[in-house]
Amino acid sequence: MAVMEIGQLIPIISTRSCLVFRQLICVLYFTPLELADGTLYGGVVNLRGIQYYNNLINELIANGKVPYVTLFHWDLPQALEEEFGGFLNRRIVKEFRYFADICFSHFGDRVKHWFTLNEPWSFSYYGYVLGTLAPGRCSSWQHKNCTGGNSGEEPYWVTHNQILAHAAAVKVYRDRYQSYQKGGIGITLVSQYYEPCSDSNSGDEAVQRGLDFMLGWFLHPITYGDYPETMRSLVGERLPKFSQEQSKLLVGSFDFLGVNYYTTYYAVDAPKSNGEHPSYLTDSQITFLSKLDTLQILYAGNSDWLYIYPKGMRKLLNYIKQDYKDPPMFITENGVSEDDDPTLALIEALNDTIRRDYIEDHLCCLNEAIKEDGINMLGYFVWSLMDNFEWNSGSSVRFGVNYVDYKHGLHRYAKLSALWFKRFLSEEGSVSIPRISLDRGKDTYSVSSSVI
Repeated sequence: MAVMEIGQLIPIISTRSCLVFRQLICVLYFTPLELADGTLYGGVVNLRGIQYYNNLINELIANGKVPYVTLFHWDLPQALEEEFGGFLNRRIVKEFRYFADICFSHFGDRVKHWFTLNEPWSFSYYGYVLGTLAPGRCSSWQHKNCTGGNSGEEPYWVTHNQILAHAAAVKVYRDRYQSYQKGGIGITLVSQYYEPCSDSNSGDEAVQRGLDFMLGWFLHPITYGDYPETMRSLVGERLPKFSQEQSKLLVGSFDFLGVNYYTTYYAVDAPKSNGEHPSYLTDSQITFLSKLDTLQILYAGNSDWLYIYPKGMRKLLNYIKQDYKDPPMFITENGVSEDDDPTLALIEALNDTIRRDYIEDHLCCLNEAIKEDGINMLGYFVWSLMDNFEWNSGSSVRFGVNYVDYKHGLHRYAKLSALWFKRFLSEEGSVSIPRISLDRGKDTYSVSSSVI
């Protein structure tokens, strides 16, 4: 949100009946424009960056909104990457602890919900296995454009250091701030759910490996102090090890858990790699499929990776409850994309029935998970407030409940999903309210009147 003026952002949040607002803090906003030694630790804090976030937090609170803050969403300063390799180097733990300390000391009097990392799996996977996101590292046989790397080793070290950085930040918060600031701290993890391709034991084992290599890779260490047994067995010596002191620091290093859920796949056994090209991609010995010849329970969304299966969210939450000590949870991201179609008239682009249905169906499953399964759910966030620059997809896909007109001054308009969600909130959480459309009843509106 750093690129948007606060005066533009707050009215969108207020008029869409958002009760809470999830934001990230950009590391670069707190560092000098030029870092003499490529370090944050002990450096001079950029007070203009502090003031920006003070203004944003204060405006949110003044408008009755509750800020939920993420410390790291992959925006690593280039100076740290060039100086010592970023998250490939254990030094990043000290740097991240220092950065977190700055945030807690300046904003913790008003921010009561902290998330250390957002989707650390994505950072490791896309940045160091596939090399499609920064820093673009992978094995040469994996992708010809990678800037060096090793898809069978580096993602495990990057994850290892992310987990240790998370634990270090949590320790700082608990030791220095939590007792008087009265807030909580956690981490946001992304996970697909997996359905077996058969009723056999091998199908269940494939599902377990899928969950272990995505969710358990992070959640198991911060719950039990070590990686899942399946990973230790299959990855072997390439998987880093925690010391006893580190394990002790990791266990219970979260007050709540953020869960980003979008989709589900089938997990199918894959043959063991011959070892010539070791990679995280093959270590789990699983192939992920969106459909089987005789069975398809997944409905394709507009992104090639996103298949719509609301029941998967309920199943994932129950798995976390049963296997990871029933933690308090937020759904921190849940949403579906649409292609940016330049041929659509604006009123057609606003009629996002697929997103309205996606949100409603997932909320129904979440309601069942809370009432029938006893899931300890603290809150739900839609991704996203507005159309955004979606990483390497750019503006070619749209996730927002608010439409951004890229051709005409970045004006924002409420989509059907935003109107539905506003009405849902005004009905105090009822999931049985009638569906609405843009062309009937009291929800009809003119496009010109809804511009922000």
